Amino acid sequence: MSTFSINILGCGSARPSLRHTPSCTVVNVREKLYMIDCGEGAQLGMQRKGLKFTRLNHIFLTHLHGDHVFGLPGLIGTMGLMGREGHVTIHTFAEGERVLRGIFDYFCNDMPYDIRFNIIKPEEAVIYEDDIMTVRTIPLRHRVPCVGYVFEEKPKARHLDRAAAEFHGLPLSMYAAVKSGQPYVKPDGRIISSELFTRPATPSYSYAHIGDTAYMPDIAAKIGGVDILYHESTYLKANRADARKRGHSTAEEAAKVARDAGARQLLLGHYSSRYKDDTLFEEEAREIFPNVQAAYEGLTLHLD
Repeated sequence: MSTFSINILGCGSARPSLRHTPSCTVVNVREKLYMIDCGEGAQLGMQRKGLKFTRLNHIFLTHLHGDHVFGLPGLIGTMGLMGREGHVTIHTFAEGERVLRGIFDYFCNDMPYDIRFNIIKPEEAVIYEDDIMTVRTIPLRHRVPCVGYVFEEKPKARHLDRAAAEFHGLPLSMYAAVKSGQPYVKPDGRIISSELFTRPATPSYSYAHIGDTAYMPDIAAKIGGVDILYHESTYLKANRADARKRGHSTAEEAAKVARDAGARQLLLGHYSSRYKDDTLFEEEAREIFPNVQAAYEGLTLHLD
């Protein structure tokens, strides 16, 4: 069973298309769901993928353009109709809270759960942390304030070798301690290294989501060697002038960021509707970076 997956619900850009729906990605970490952007069709995408609404507690907005938020009122309302309880936190800029509260007050004013806001800024910062993961922001360069998100699992405990533990008489009360690296002192005073009782931990995984942005070579170092890097590729290099004008990147530029960051895999998306063949994005990026996947609605990538 996968413990860390990326689910693409929408990978088109602003102009409507019969081929793609607007931006929405769901990160699933040990059955906790974290949504990034919420374009139109997000709630239908969740249903098609079998992603449970009750497991979605956090929605991270990259910026306040309609193709990244127009699906949010519908999703919030549907969760209310389903009898959702507890709370949902929306991570956005202060302007996002002002605008969205007005919409929710009008259309979703009797929800059985709390809608909370965590106000972020276009800066480098850890904006969320729980017992298994941290989420940090990277400021991007678009026509409005915009951030990318980096999801990083915390280091995991080593695996216990029960046979070795039983052989040396390791008390049950010491299991957690030796898994975290603490040595065991036997009753006769001998010190046994924790490595004798354990095997290496399962790797911790990471995912970076770089949404709408002009090409920024310097963000590679800020992203680091993530397992999967999603980087917008609205245009092909033949239309680089349009990318510059509208604050977007080409597939070639996305590949350069992946290469320089040391990412394991590059995921492309946010395609302009002018293109009818997504394989062109893969072909262009592979000239720079070999491990490339063009996103499509319904795609799931398992990091483990």
